[in-house]
Amino acid sequence: MEILAFGVQADEKPLIEKAFEGHHPVRCRCLDVFLTEDTAPIAAGHEIVSTSVNADLGGAVLESLAAGGTRMIAQRSTGFNNIDLRVAERLGLTIARVSYYSPYSVAEFAWTLAMAVNRRIVRAGNRTRDFDFRLDGLMGRDLRGRTVGVLGTGKIGEAFTRIAHGFGMRLLGWDVAENPACVELGMKYVAKDELFAEADLISLHVPLLPATQHIIGADALRLMKDDAILVNSSRGGLVDTDALVRELRAGRFAGVGLDVYEAEAGLFFLDKSLEAVADDTLARLVTFPNVVVTSHQAYYTVDAVTQIVGTTVQNVLDYRAGRRSENVLVPAAPTP
Repeated sequence: MEILAFGVQADEKPLIEKAFEGHHPVRCRCLDVFLTEDTAPIAAGHEIVSTSVNADLGGAVLESLAAGGTRMIAQRSTGFNNIDLRVAERLGLTIARVSYYSPYSVAEFAWTLAMAVNRRIVRAGNRTRDFDFRLDGLMGRDLRGRTVGVLGTGKIGEAFTRIAHGFGMRLLGWDVAENPACVELGMKYVAKDELFAEADLISLHVPLLPATQHIIGADALRLMKDDAILVNSSRGGLVDTDALVRELRAGRFAGVGLDVYEAEAGLFFLDKSLEAVADDTLARLVTFPNVVVTSHQAYYTVDAVTQIVGTTVQNVLDYRAGRRSENVLVPAAPTP
């Protein structure tokens, strides 16, 4: 049986191929193209398809996959806001995800973004490449003693909080339920508005759901300190980017670090350097000297990707054996 994996990065390919070794007759063919309505017909004849986080798994794509004989989709990510689960269920498709991988990969990268914008690392690096060694405009701030606000204190938020505790910061948190480990570190859970108003650094670690769509919108941004730092390494849709650009144009915020963008599908993971920029919001966003945008790479460590690939293989094996795990979002349709 050949599994077709869409959207495989060059660094991922050997890890995926190695992970499937020894599971004969299952083998995996890796494609660098992403799953879209245009590329879905490639999967015809493949019972199992594996997809990346930026795959289009809306109704039209799912219909095309099902028509071509696909019965199972193994997504190589935790998030699944790109999947129309209702259509998948109607079509009798099994949908599985990776419910857990190294939280440290994302938490550490969120701190990388925070420190990069706080200490102007990108600007400094660009200058020294031109042998410009001035310090003008590079002044940052000590984080010790300042307040960090963590939205979402699950596994990743907890890992982020532990690092903040190491910096000696005051800890504020918001979530639907308190994490005892964060409370033990000294975190005080507060209302969102209080967190926005008091935090010097705000980091987002909540999933993208209808209730969290644009959780950082115009009202939230206005509550934040003018010299606050905002970091998003979770999902792009958590931030109203147009509202953020308006505040940046007004000269607000010491720094903004974004590893995700709400319109990243069709952009991130691809080389668009030789094309005209069609996204005016993103084009404007990357021009601000206090903003760093990266292309959804927070999870991209050998440790995390190895776990993601390993779980994906197990999801495939479970499907073939008729087993169901916590990773299954939509189970297989019952056999008549």
